[in-house]
Amino acid sequence: MTMSFKNLDTFAEKQKAFADIVKSGGDAEAQGKAFGEMMDALSTDLNSFQEKLKNKTQEEIDSIIAANTGDVKMTQDEVKFFNAISTDTGFKNDQLIPQTTVDKIFEDLTSNHPLLQAIGLQNNGVRLKIWKSDATGAAVWGKIFGDIQGQLDATFTSVDADMSKLTAFVVLPNDLDSFGPAWVRTYVTTQITEAFAAASESAFVDGDGNSKPIGLDRDPSNGATANGVTTYPVKTDAGTVTLKDADTAKFELMTIIKALSKKENGKPVVARGNTILVVQPGASLDFERAMTMQNVNGQWVYALPYGIQIIESQYVPDGKAIAFVKGRYDAYMAGGLNISDFNQTLAIQDAILFTAKQFFYGAPADSNAALVYALNIAAPSASTTGVTGN
Repeated sequence: MTMSFKNLDTFAEKQKAFADIVKSGGDAEAQGKAFGEMMDALSTDLNSFQEKLKNKTQEEIDSIIAANTGDVKMTQDEVKFFNAISTDTGFKNDQLIPQTTVDKIFEDLTSNHPLLQAIGLQNNGVRLKIWKSDATGAAVWGKIFGDIQGQLDATFTSVDADMSKLTAFVVLPNDLDSFGPAWVRTYVTTQITEAFAAASESAFVDGDGNSKPIGLDRDPSNGATANGVTTYPVKTDAGTVTLKDADTAKFELMTIIKALSKKENGKPVVARGNTILVVQPGASLDFERAMTMQNVNGQWVYALPYGIQIIESQYVPDGKAIAFVKGRYDAYMAGGLNISDFNQTLAIQDAILFTAKQFFYGAPADSNAALVYALNIAAPSASTTGVTGN
């Protein structure tokens, strides 16, 4: 069961502002400022909710938390950990967050953020090695006990993944411990989950590879190194999607599937039934309009052809769609989740500041694992605004 928190309205507003800065190509300083404001807004929302817990019994507090997160059950290790973190002294050395809590954070990351689930984000160990292979002729018909004819024409390569460290700041009010360990856990994990979700999704979509993942819209085979730092350029558009009419839409979507049906080396990939199209929030309605038909019973029926799935993400650049094949982007969260007291220069009145650190890796399998398309969708003319599909 997940611990996702409801009613984070101020946070949602600032999250959109952060996404807009990322999409517009804002520099690191502008993105950092917007990210900080987003997390400040999250603290504001959590503090507003905490006000509702005052003067309540512990049973009432746990009941309210359960109604908003769906989970207040805790292991003994979690109770001990979150009781300790909320004290005045906290702890000064790096501490590993209990694995049960990490598992729930990961569950929230994937279940509440559709792109992270579709992209196949996995939770791995400390050292990450990715094995890749291309095999043909893995089995050949022949007589039993005959000469071995199944010669593997395969290349197996291993890649030591270059992990990027993601640090999130966790602010804990000094009076947090008075509401019990379940609320402390919710307060901590909500900040970590939302920080990691925003940072990882933006990087998986548009990361340039500089101390962060290589995004879906980047060309992993065309890195440029300057001053010892390698970055990867945004891909040129592979085509344009207009959705002019139903037949045009089907043809354009078929073209995308065909383009993704091979690897960079030309070997085939099953893209049909496995293709994800990532668009901005609201853009999926254009596809729904184009692919909705009215049947003989007068019912409106929507179906995308070729098994395509559409997912919305705030981090897709304006006027773009990113198509990729499931399983063709490597995305990992690895290592233990460390949290430690932050005592460097920054002081916050009536609160304790912690840092939570986790390693992430993300990169397309090759330069043809994902393709970028321009969206050029016009409103229908007056003559076509009647029954769709006729």
